[in-house]
Amino acid sequence: MIKNFCFLLLSIPVFLPAPGPVLPYKNPALPVERRVEDLLSRMTVREKIRQLDMYWGNQVARMTGAKGGEHTAEGHESEDWDEAKTKAALGAEGAGSVHDLYPLSAATANKIQRYAIEKTRLGIPILFIEEGLHGYSGLGSTSFPIPLQLSGAWDTALVYQVGRAIATETRAHGIDMLLAPVLGLARDPRWGRVEETYGEDPWLNSRNGVAMVKGLQGQGVNHSDAVISEPKHFAVHSIPEAGSNTSPVNIGEREARSAFLYVFEKAVREGGALGMMAAYSEIDGIPCVDNKWLLTDVLRKEWGFKGFVLSDLGAIKMSYENHHTAASPADALAQTLNAGLDMQFYDWPHDEFMTAMQTALAQGLLTTATLDRAVGDVLRVKFMLGLFDHPYTDTTLVGRVFHTPEHQELALKAAQESICLLKNDGHLLPLTSAVKSVALIGPLAKSTYLGGYSNNEAKAISVLDGLRQRAGAGLTIRYEPGYGDSTRTGLLDSALDAVRQSDVAIVVLGEEPEVVGEGKDRAHLELSDRQLALIKAVVATGKPVVALLSNGRPLCIDWVAEHVPGIVETWFSGEQGGLAIADVLLGRVNPSGKLPITFPRAEGQIPFYYNHKPTSLHRYVDEKDTPLFPFGLGLSYTTFQYSGLKVTPATIRRDGTADVKVTITNTGTVAGAEIAQLYVTDLVSSVTTPGIALKGFARVMLAPGESRVVHYRLGPGELALWNRKMKKVVEPGEFKIMAGASSADIRLTDSLLVKP
Repeated sequence: MIKNFCFLLLSIPVFLPAPGPVLPYKNPALPVERRVEDLLSRMTVREKIRQLDMYWGNQVARMTGAKGGEHTAEGHESEDWDEAKTKAALGAEGAGSVHDLYPLSAATANKIQRYAIEKTRLGIPILFIEEGLHGYSGLGSTSFPIPLQLSGAWDTALVYQVGRAIATETRAHGIDMLLAPVLGLARDPRWGRVEETYGEDPWLNSRNGVAMVKGLQGQGVNHSDAVISEPKHFAVHSIPEAGSNTSPVNIGEREARSAFLYVFEKAVREGGALGMMAAYSEIDGIPCVDNKWLLTDVLRKEWGFKGFVLSDLGAIKMSYENHHTAASPADALAQTLNAGLDMQFYDWPHDEFMTAMQTALAQGLLTTATLDRAVGDVLRVKFMLGLFDHPYTDTTLVGRVFHTPEHQELALKAAQESICLLKNDGHLLPLTSAVKSVALIGPLAKSTYLGGYSNNEAKAISVLDGLRQRAGAGLTIRYEPGYGDSTRTGLLDSALDAVRQSDVAIVVLGEEPEVVGEGKDRAHLELSDRQLALIKAVVATGKPVVALLSNGRPLCIDWVAEHVPGIVETWFSGEQGGLAIADVLLGRVNPSGKLPITFPRAEGQIPFYYNHKPTSLHRYVDEKDTPLFPFGLGLSYTTFQYSGLKVTPATIRRDGTADVKVTITNTGTVAGAEIAQLYVTDLVSSVTTPGIALKGFARVMLAPGESRVVHYRLGPGELALWNRKMKKVVEPGEFKIMAGASSADIRLTDSLLVKP
């Protein structure tokens, strides 16, 4: 009986409800804009506002590791998600982004993402955002040289490869976006964040900026080895009054467009950047976060930007509390969204942010249309990343792509290419086999500092360890700090004894971490008293001396430049720095880096950048009118000859192009790379233009006696200016064309005539 009953049950047809149609925003076959439009139509006001908010990692996860960052007191890395925290933070409405998370495993990001997808009403994914200027800032990542040093390699292919490595390691952890690169022009070395930039020149910065953006975003941001690139700080943030971070910026539109905005425009138009960070500072009285001309008219309407704009940390709140251009949080938020900004960055606690946004809507300060525009910008990026369709990261990626031998080798190559030889009197370097002993002096010789915005717990290979590894038993290395805290006496005497017992002294000078980086602006750029006393005492021994500079900005080292025969700029060279420095000192690598920034003799010369206007003089009764080390300078262990400069055709129309060729020959005895630089001067123009401006460069590797012809292109992109009507045009007239080894070492000249 029971058997027959079971048979009857199995025979009864079961009618399950037919699956409903796929909602348009969940349909990957539809265009992104259609999906954005559909999702917006289904969202409540609260859900929309949540998409413009950023959460801290410690609000959704358990943190561990270094006690890094003023905003994550529980630690820098997340060891696992916390379901209770995530539920309390995201609820049923979700959130726009999470920052300061740095998951040790992609599994953590996946768990948080799964909650957002499965437990919130509409299943809108989270955008995970982190730092990564010269390496993903999470524990164990590959750390490359600081951006200023990367720029000194004058090798955009290298910068692109570094960007690819950073993106690959980042996305493998479930992170979708990096707050990089910094594209401000570093025209005031007092500013602590100079190390984060690519230097002072618009052309060099734009080429490196485009290379990094393309490297980070790869073949498409929906790939598992690519992230959103977010250039910063938009715009002209890098020349604050007195070199003091976030201070006002005073500049005209023409200069802003010609130099500072030019770099960002290239990152957007050519690089395709999908993120942008608005700056803290004000330009001509208007905070950048509230500047509609900047964020909407220029960025979106002129350049066609398709991504979203993020506040810098607390920058919107500054309009209310510091700039005093807003009467309330609601007013500040309304102003910034009306200007074109999209997402807050820890400006207000989440409940206050929600209330202020609702107040702005209720009072008519903010329209629903503007709110939808901002939310749509954030959603568009999430769709482009593929987060709606493939929200989870393959947890096995980390084991295959993280801190690989290939990435470590790339970090070494980047450091080797970008170390810059500034002085080498008497061919003191490289150290020959006749040098049997070296005194390595200065606490910075043992420094493992990587530079700002790097992996908090990572350490570089120090100069001392690198030299020991590379030199082997054939070289005796005597290390002495030379100075220390006030309780340690006799350190200088011990250092001088080591120098006297050695064939050569190598003294490491520069900046301790306490005086360089964000929020560490300097009024004085000289060496510390202890360092200056040390180098003077070492020089006084009469031994040959090499100074290694370890720093994140140009320093005023006039005495060192005059009295020390060998000077090597090593910057903060990344995790493989000590090995790269040793390779250069020992001649295993021929130095080829060139300065991406001018070294002033004294702070009173600042601002002192090479491509200044003809009437920007530096004439003083108590100082020379020349830089200590000019932009583009970099010596080699070999010599290079320039010949055969020719511009073809010699006359073009305003929309035409010319080819410039020059022959570079290695006239020395060892192989080496030369950075052949092309400069242009507009002889007569309707508005003032720089006396000299970089418009091309080529990195040329040559064997002894080898020659190579280098070609450059000159066209509207290189010859245009912003005229008196604020139109970008090429004006008829004569242009002086120059090829050389630096901005102050022009070897050949020719001319180009532009006809109407």
